[in-house]
Amino acid sequence: MTRVVALLRAVNVGGRSVAMAELRRALEAAGYPGVQTYLQSGNVVFEPADDDPRGEEDALEHLIEREFGLATRALVLTSDEIGRVAAANPFTTGKRAGTSTADEKTLHVTYLFERVAADAFAALELPAVEGEQALLADGGAVGPAMAGRAVYLRLPHGYGRSKLTNAWFERVLATPATTRNWRTTTALAALTRG
Repeated sequence: MTRVVALLRAVNVGGRSVAMAELRRALEAAGYPGVQTYLQSGNVVFEPADDDPRGEEDALEHLIEREFGLATRALVLTSDEIGRVAAANPFTTGKRAGTSTADEKTLHVTYLFERVAADAFAALELPAVEGEQALLADGGAVGPAMAGRAVYLRLPHGYGRSKLTNAWFERVLATPATTRNWRTTTALAALTRG
């Protein structure tokens, strides 16, 4: 069975907290096989119950609300989808990158719960400061399932200092979002492969 990753939105910020060990136990008790969590930031890798991983999003959201009293959103990505996002980062590939391995700590991916059109993203006035960049993933690089659903960020001053946050993207793009740093994205891609 293919493994998937669930990116949970805002489960450990602003006083809202779910211990990943408890979440893992709740998912195992609900019948999810092969459950692994990664860090304390709402990342869960597991084998989906059926052939449609998207159907797991509602099930996970309901389980978390029932077991922990927390209303959150879950974005489920297949191994192929997160693998393509990890492989296609324009800041780590090709001449356009301009970064070295040492710079990878400045890289993040904002995952969008709904697809955004490339022209709508291009029309945004990004509140970026010098050196910051945000690029929307296109279908040629990440495949049709993730086209317009991942924003690659290069934030040389750090995520905590940037205005390119989940809240900003959610407001201007009218879709929920959740961000992971580059190390987490690549680690989750590796965990879904086995």
